[in-house]
Amino acid sequence: MVDIFSKNDGPRREDVEAKRLLQGNMGTIHKLADQISNGEFSRSRAAMAKAKQEPKAEGLNIHILGGASKASEPSPVVRVSIDERVMIMDANSGKQMIFLGQLRLKDRVKFFVLATKENGFVSPLDPDIQTKLQDLNGIVIENEAIKEKFATVISERLGL
Repeated sequence: MVDIFSKNDGPRREDVEAKRLLQGNMGTIHKLADQISNGEFSRSRAAMAKAKQEPKAEGLNIHILGGASKASEPSPVVRVSIDERVMIMDANSGKQMIFLGQLRLKDRVKFFVLATKENGFVSPLDPDIQTKLQDLNGIVIENEAIKEKFATVISERLGL
């Protein structure tokens, strides 16, 4: 004797019953999930729903129609970036103009390393800039106030 099983079209009766049972008790299930996770379940669902929403424009949208804008004269400023790179950048465009060096950390002491071949930099500074900043090589930067003063000193020496 041979038993032949064939798949019915549509879901099985047990699956339909289980789905109906879960959907009918969804409020209780969510309440228990929130209770177990200390409210994190609802917060994560709200965050997912917010992430799926399209961004909404706030305020006025200004569109400037016409030809290309004029290239403005660069406005060089000394900046110490988040990743501790010391550079001269254009304040108008935000582009780096000259890389001066970087702040390094050794034995919990942060110090400035000038971009020279001796310090291991591939493209060293222009000799004129290097001579103006040579005595700053190895200077210790203890806090944010000193870092700001350091940038000011470089600006003054380079005539920015």
